[in-house]
Amino acid sequence: MSDLRTVDESTFDEVVLRADQPVLVDFWAQWCPPCHQIAPVLAQIDAERNDLTVVKLNSDENPSISARYRVMALPTLMVFHHGEVIWSVVGARPKHKLVKELDDALHAAV
Repeated sequence: MSDLRTVDESTFDEVVLRADQPVLVDFWAQWCPPCHQIAPVLAQIDAERNDLTVVKLNSDENPSISARYRVMALPTLMVFHHGEVIWSVVGARPKHKLVKELDDALHAAV
């Protein structure tokens, strides 16, 4: 799908919840066309920013994490900071809109 780091049930807590900086988690599934549509945008954001880490989590392969965060539709994007969800959105977006929403969420969290 993309070159983003993948997290799963065995790595989620360490990589996402215990991270030193905010982490954007892309909850996706192989069968989800909008998930594939947004993947290159997320890879670009990950490459361009040093204040945010972007990872992906396959919801079908990790149902307990998806259930824990009440992921009901895909793609769902969540930003975690200090172990807490500080921002969440469902659905693909153009890069400029996603970047604006992320900037607003990160500035509010500081």
